Amino acid sequence: MSAAPQSLADVLRPVKHVLLDFDGPVCSVFAGLPAHEVAQRLREGLLATGEQALPGGEDEVDPLALLRLISDARPDLTGISDSMLAALESEAVRVGRPTPGGESVLLACAHSGRTVSVVSNNAGVAIETYLADHGLSGYVSGVFGRAPGDPSSMKPNPRLLLEAMEAAGTRPEECVFIGDAARDVEAGDAASVPTIGYANKPGKDARLAAAGAIAIVDSMQVIADALL
Repeated sequence: MSAAPQSLADVLRPVKHVLLDFDGPVCSVFAGLPAHEVAQRLREGLLATGEQALPGGEDEVDPLALLRLISDARPDLTGISDSMLAALESEAVRVGRPTPGGESVLLACAHSGRTVSVVSNNAGVAIETYLADHGLSGYVSGVFGRAPGDPSSMKPNPRLLLEAMEAAGTRPEECVFIGDAARDVEAGDAASVPTIGYANKPGKDARLAAAGAIAIVDSMQVIADALL
């Protein structure tokens, strides 16, 4: 654990349902098919339909940020862009890299009687593809990717967390959210759910702490061990 504003054991003790971010805590989605390549292929896909290049979009290397940009500039292209990106994300997860300890968290939740929902800005179809390919579908009670064709549903909007809790029939005080970005902490706060920050890169611990993460770890295995 790199920092602990509150004891991890204290945070996890009352938790009955874990809300788990995907890209980062479970796997590195773009480890095999890089994000900048996905963004470029999304641009090329739109150009292939006869559309013109979007001002400001030529240099965007984050595919999710590019989707937001397209949606803001050309709302009429949101649906087709989201579909193209979902297909690319599904391709990416097949060559993505599992996060050490990520699978252990799912197993530890099952062994300790806790349920899990995956809540992510990635497309639900890509998340389900990864879980199925890795034999993990049975450890997840619900997958809540961004609403298709609606990038505004992405975190820091709390919408996906609220939908996950409603589907699980649980309350914020029974949940914890595990995420690796400040926007995850912001979404958790907006949904009244405490967030454990996973600082998987240098400098993230400070950003997660500043955002208000209730505990911060640099290993998913630490969380898995604390759940048992």
